[in-house]
Amino acid sequence: MAELKKVATRESYGNALAELGDKYENLYVFDADLAAATKTGIFKKKFPDRFFDCGIAESNMMGVAAGMAATGKIPFVSTFAMFAAGRAFEQVRNSIGYPHLNVKIGATHAGISVGEDGATHQCNEDIALMRTIPGMTVIITADDVEAKAAVEAAINYEGPVYMRFGRLAVPVFNDPETYKFEIGKGIKLRDGKDITIVATGLMVYEAIEAAKTLAEQGIEATVINIHTIKPIDKDIIIEAAKNTGLVLTVEEHSVIGGLGEAVCDVLSENYPTKVVKIGVNDEFGHSGPAVDLLKQYGLCAENIVAKATEAVKAK
Repeated sequence: MAELKKVATRESYGNALAELGDKYENLYVFDADLAAATKTGIFKKKFPDRFFDCGIAESNMMGVAAGMAATGKIPFVSTFAMFAAGRAFEQVRNSIGYPHLNVKIGATHAGISVGEDGATHQCNEDIALMRTIPGMTVIITADDVEAKAAVEAAINYEGPVYMRFGRLAVPVFNDPETYKFEIGKGIKLRDGKDITIVATGLMVYEAIEAAKTLAEQGIEATVINIHTIKPIDKDIIIEAAKNTGLVLTVEEHSVIGGLGEAVCDVLSENYPTKVVKIGVNDEFGHSGPAVDLLKQYGLCAENIVAKATEAVKAK
């Protein structure tokens, strides 16, 4: 079988903005001196009059974008996740979230897979932060196809959206001809009776691969892609929990406040089920090659298989 093509979702984000610029003339893009890294430079080259570099002043950029949204435009603001969700949190909350303005935040370089940039840039807390802002939609994309579809969905959605994109090139497993993206709707990728694996972002492909290995061991796993962390698809999670009686979540984010806790909230209120969480365990990252770091922190198919096997045996 041919190896899947790999594309970083930050590339997908930049390409999507440029491709959609013709279709949506009210689309504007802001960046904080990182257009080459966030890939918004692709849009800048095509639409220089609709691109604004705000410099290394992320908080100010959020305020400027809020002002533009108030005039009826659709601004996308872009920088690293650490700066978008971390440094500019107050402005995102008060200037964008509170008035519920139509600003889209494209946060790149999130999670452990930032690699050599190290702990200061490996934002594993952004989803937790953004989930707490009332009315904020939170999206994590799994591959090139999903990332491009999410950008257009965000354009057509009225209200603030936080989108998380990665630095590391990841396999493109979705079929652009058949893939459908809908905000707030999870996607079942595989059916199984023994355990449900709920994944998001670059962990979705790892979950798919883990499920194949588990099947060889006689363990059938349901695999669900939750690309929208907020609002989360309660129905798909509850249905899967009822069918398997065991859930494992996996995310490139802290186990505190991310996908795992969102799934636990759904199940504790609607259908109490044992949940095993895989993520970053209340610790900082450190510098190193992205793929090696992901394995070190257990964010890989091998660890999903190990944890799932252990959980099924204890079921």
